[in-house]
Amino acid sequence: MKSIVIASNNQGKIKEIKEILASKSFEFLSLKEAGFDSDMVEDQDSFEGNALKKATTVVKVVNQMTLADDSGLEVDALHGQPGILSARFAGDGATDLANNSKLLEIMKDIPIEQRGAQFRCVMVLILPNGKTYSAEGVCRGIIADKAYGNKGFGYDPLFIPEGYARTFSQIDEDEKNKISHRFIALQKLKAIMIKEDLFD
Repeated sequence: MKSIVIASNNQGKIKEIKEILASKSFEFLSLKEAGFDSDMVEDQDSFEGNALKKATTVVKVVNQMTLADDSGLEVDALHGQPGILSARFAGDGATDLANNSKLLEIMKDIPIEQRGAQFRCVMVLILPNGKTYSAEGVCRGIIADKAYGNKGFGYDPLFIPEGYARTFSQIDEDEKNKISHRFIALQKLKAIMIKEDLFD
């Protein structure tokens, strides 16, 4: 069985990717499981740049097919912030709670009709021979007035996807995985992999 190394130690993200990209063709390994323990600095100026840097760094060490993503929340009223700084919006090493609290504080006086936002995800897959594939997914929605629900991670308690009255944190995982930015990007990538005979 072939392996795909997921260039992340974020267990929530790894779980989502495994569930969405489930296949009998591959086993999915976290960075830790693949024996990669170096720090990676996300210092590029785009989601695609960060994902490409992570995938390139990891594949050189593990010499196995590597999948990396960078994703974040882009708020219309904040001109796309927090964007690539989503994970450290409240500072380096910030918790999800701290990031959510900062966003809510900044947006406390913004009316509901101006609280549009989107989650964006860019997936990059690199083969040991250097061949590279990428795909992007976007999920539109609005930012809630406070945190709701206890599922998921990141900004899930604040994000209400279009067509729903509940946040990602209130929606069942199976349901979320059918509409999320990560799902959309992975479905596009899966189609590419099938076309390239990488996927059964």
